[in-house]
Amino acid sequence: MDTISKVTIITRREKFEELKDALTAIGITGMTVTLVEGSGVQKGTIRYYRGIKEEVKLMPKIKIEMIVCEVPVQTVIDASLKVLQTGEIGDGKIFVSEELRVVKIRTGEEGRAALVDAEE
Repeated sequence: MDTISKVTIITRREKFEELKDALTAIGITGMTVTLVEGSGVQKGTIRYYRGIKEEVKLMPKIKIEMIVCEVPVQTVIDASLKVLQTGEIGDGKIFVSEELRVVKIRTGEEGRAALVDAEE
């Protein structure tokens, strides 16, 4: 059985369009995108709202999740790093995990067949 991986990227929101274009260029056609907030090494920032200083502990981020089986995972990582890596705290993280089972709800197909449309 072929390996099916889930790649999750959490990064700066302003990088999304550039990342989406880079992933499309390497053959990634589907993804789930969620606006999230979180803290890590960055630990927040100070901002001023109407002259009042406030500490923001949760930073706005974007989470992109995709299932990868046709495109090598390392290709996805390399393309993502090329776009996202600035060397600054807050660039984000890439998580890769193996998916044990994928089932298409509409047809009941499993594995790779569940990820493609038979009508293509």
